[in-house]
Amino acid sequence: MNIALLYALVAAGANLAGGLVITTASARGRATQRVLIAFGAGFMLAVVALSMIPHALEGGRDAALGVLAGYLLVHLTQHVLTQHFHFGEEHHHVGRWVGVTALFGILLHTFFDGVAIASGFLVSNELGLIVFTAILLHKIPEGVTVASVMLASGDTRARALGGVVLLGLSTLAGVFLTDHLVTLQHHGLALSAGVTLYVAASNLIPEVQRERDWRLALAVFAGVALFYVARLLLGDLHG
Repeated sequence: MNIALLYALVAAGANLAGGLVITTASARGRATQRVLIAFGAGFMLAVVALSMIPHALEGGRDAALGVLAGYLLVHLTQHVLTQHFHFGEEHHHVGRWVGVTALFGILLHTFFDGVAIASGFLVSNELGLIVFTAILLHKIPEGVTVASVMLASGDTRARALGGVVLLGLSTLAGVFLTDHLVTLQHHGLALSAGVTLYVAASNLIPEVQRERDWRLALAVFAGVALFYVARLLLGDLHG
């Protein structure tokens, strides 16, 4: 089995775990979700700034345009075409169409999760592993987001979990198409870097900033620290 596809299967499983978490939510579980969001934001920011973008730029200056395009593409699908979207649990009732558009918006994002994993492994096993770790850290909150929005829009628990399964399948599709499309092999890392940057800086960090909790603030820095630990353990990614 393609190694990137194997890791994408693990990431897809984390999506499902997030969906299961929200269907059996508890106060402790919600607190854990918030810390995980903060921790994942820090790790993802470090991975994008210090690994994904530098490697993408090795392919030429046009890669910077790909990063911007990836960022704007997620903004379009999550905050222009989608009526209501934020990471984390949805506490208020929303219309049925909101649930559908939120699922659509995040499906593109999860597709590029798969592209990111596959593109990382195309560069090196070390980069693939560290990108996979970044993706994995936000997969549970991703599942929480979709399942909670669908429940808030009136869908059943079964349909909410079905939506979460679609997220996992979208990630697998990203890996599969990257393996077979030359365009994604050449530009996938830059595009997925832009997508990951958006998720970290425009989705996750605002969720952290909604509460004045020192534990969440420190969790962001702990995520950055984990990146450096991972890089030391996996070797110099820029070598």
